[in-house]
Amino acid sequence: MLVDATAVPVDRGGVGRYVDELLPALVEEGADLVVAVQAHDVGYYEDLLPGVELLAGPAAIARAAVRFAWEQGGLPGLVRHSRADVLHTPHYTMPLATGVPVVTTLHDATFFTHPDVHLAVKRQFFRTWTRISLRRARRCITPSAATRDELVRVAGARADRIDVAHLGVDPRRFHVPSDGERADVRAHLGLTGRYVAFLGTLEPRKNAASLVRGWVQAVAGSDDPPALVLAGGRGWDEEIERAVAEVPSGLTLLRPGYLPLELLAGLLGDAEVVAYPSLGEGFGLPVLEAMACGAPVLTTRRLSLPEVGGDAAVYIEPDPASIAEGLRELLGDPARRRALGEAARARAALFDWRACARAHLRSYAAAVGA
Repeated sequence: MLVDATAVPVDRGGVGRYVDELLPALVEEGADLVVAVQAHDVGYYEDLLPGVELLAGPAAIARAAVRFAWEQGGLPGLVRHSRADVLHTPHYTMPLATGVPVVTTLHDATFFTHPDVHLAVKRQFFRTWTRISLRRARRCITPSAATRDELVRVAGARADRIDVAHLGVDPRRFHVPSDGERADVRAHLGLTGRYVAFLGTLEPRKNAASLVRGWVQAVAGSDDPPALVLAGGRGWDEEIERAVAEVPSGLTLLRPGYLPLELLAGLLGDAEVVAYPSLGEGFGLPVLEAMACGAPVLTTRRLSLPEVGGDAAVYIEPDPASIAEGLRELLGDPARRRALGEAARARAALFDWRACARAHLRSYAAAVGA
């Protein structure tokens, strides 16, 4: 099989995390794997996948528009060269002529269910390609049953052609942090006191502006107000800037940007609460990773998030008042935070990248046998 990793972004967010965790798990499950990669990623994947055949695309595909055109004209050539019997395209789009069955991953349905939280160009592109892939791919994979069900409801998908593969969490990377890991992230952030953490791209769908306003309400009048750390790449959310401008001068809000993976266990596991008040997710990987680090998690019941959090998270509505109420209750109840952290670790242990890989292998086999 050939997996196309050329859509992986440089900062390894989003689809990058999925692909980089899935590929080694596929190898561990015995997959006969060939991987198409960006030229600048050859060394990275040589280290990640020793012994796996890598096929590098031209350097020009580092530009998104060129990569998309190359996907239609160049990727089928790599498929033929590799003699693969199935192609997996892991990010919505696919070449329309390959000569072999295609399996495509559709990460979420919010381009249909929450169109206002996406830029118009991006919304139209991914809605179009979701429909094309649902029609043309032999099988499609979603990271949650909620996403599958939404695609059936809003995009005309056939449930019998969609396979659910829950994402996993790597306990070597996401675990209850050591004292050293806690100290490292605090030194990086310049923090000494308590804090509430958020991890994710600062885009409207993540609802970080409401989190800022809810946090302000929750800690108002506190003698020792916890800071708020908004970690993750900056998106196009203009409302977050207005919310930040409203923060009283006595409170501490940090936006450190994209954090390296080695700091994430410390960030999540040392937080008083990890808050993720998203308006809709295809899966919600930061929720799972926070739970694996033993963090009490505050999130919403939108789309897939209860499928991940189960009974081990606290659920609120995505408005500032509800967020404030949830934060206030958790920040004032250390015993409940400890209990939630223990439940969260047990829940996170149910999500495994090798199980995710096995689900993918079943999908590949179904595509070839269809």
